[in-house]
Amino acid sequence: MTDDTKKLALVTGASRGIGAETAVALAAAGWHVIATARSEAGLKEVDDRIHAAGGTATIAPFDMADFDAIDRLAAAVGARWGRLDALVINAAMLGTLAPVQHLDLKEWDKILALNLTAPFRLIRAFDPWLRRAPAGDVVAVTSSVGSKPRAYWGGYGASKAALENLVAVYGAETSNVSAIRTHVVDPGATRTKMRASAFPGEDPASVKPADEAAALVIAAIAAPR
Repeated sequence: MTDDTKKLALVTGASRGIGAETAVALAAAGWHVIATARSEAGLKEVDDRIHAAGGTATIAPFDMADFDAIDRLAAAVGARWGRLDALVINAAMLGTLAPVQHLDLKEWDKILALNLTAPFRLIRAFDPWLRRAPAGDVVAVTSSVGSKPRAYWGGYGASKAALENLVAVYGAETSNVSAIRTHVVDPGATRTKMRASAFPGEDPASVKPADEAAALVIAAIAAPR
């Protein structure tokens, strides 16, 4: 199949971890993947893996906090493909784990910009192209701290709680007037750089690898309608 006949997915935070494995798995399943992240080097590695396995991908290195760049990407996708079949919102920032009253104000703004405002801007920008897909899916990768508050995780947890609500509301608004479905996926403890930062003394082998977490994202998209 050509890139034009394949289903089209956009995956954020795709240079490593769950995002990278999701991009690779979607490509292996026959999708054309648009992979985004700040690290161009990491995206090129993912792109090489995809092409080595016979898949196709387009990389788009940029910072998700550059909201105008999100709009430009959406315009480019619309002009090139005219639709988007799946949007996987995975990029996120942990921030410093600290008591609420000690959270750094600048870091707070960065956490909300990447974990909440960027997903909002993605949904806003790609909504027209998701609606043009025969069956669109929006998947947001979350964390248990979004629904179960944990001490010292206030910044990250609050951003994930808001993200879950945002995606659920979008789903409620579109479910009866479009073919769009929304999903919130909590992959649980996963072997990622973020996990290692949060739990530096943990044995990485004690938690699932990123490809198993990515399989949960793929399952949400592939679930019968």
